Amino acid sequence: MDNITSKATWYANDAAFDWLYPERIQQLSRRHWTPMEVAKKSAKFLSNGTGKKILDIGSGVGKFCLIGGHFFPEATFSGVEQRKELFHFAEAAKELTHASNVDFANCNFTQVDFDEYDHFYFYNSFFENLVEEGQIDQEMEYSTSLYNYYSRYMFKCLENKPSGTRLVTFHSLEDEVPPSYQLVDATVDFLLKMWIKR
Repeated sequence: MDNITSKATWYANDAAFDWLYPERIQQLSRRHWTPMEVAKKSAKFLSNGTGKKILDIGSGVGKFCLIGGHFFPEATFSGVEQRKELFHFAEAAKELTHASNVDFANCNFTQVDFDEYDHFYFYNSFFENLVEEGQIDQEMEYSTSLYNYYSRYMFKCLENKPSGTRLVTFHSLEDEVPPSYQLVDATVDFLLKMWIKR
């Protein structure tokens, strides 16, 4: 199978995309990684215009960035992920798919300069601090106070962005969304929401 064919195959649907990862990571897919259609819709909204730089906060194994980068090559998709193992899986998938407009950083999102990015994607990566079970692993520290700290930190970063900044939230409690962001679109179930800063 040549590179063009395999690329098209990976991006056919969620199940096909999951083959980029080991079985254990595939099993986390339904709960923890962005569904293909959500990623495409979100990336289209965020990559509006040319040369936009988009940050995925808590990028996991890189699924949103890789899908966004594939379908919207005029934009740059960056992911920040604090788990080293997931960061390595994202890097490996990036290499396999030859994604030239995608990059990943292995650090806590509080170490990232929000000024370097135009728009933001957030599939509630803070939420695992609020639940008793269902976390990706037990390697991290989890607490309600950590959830509150992260939400407040992100709120302030987003508040400092200029008018016109776009944000997509998926499964969010919206604690991190400043009131200056206006809801402009949402799915019927209201799980996926698109915002623009006034």
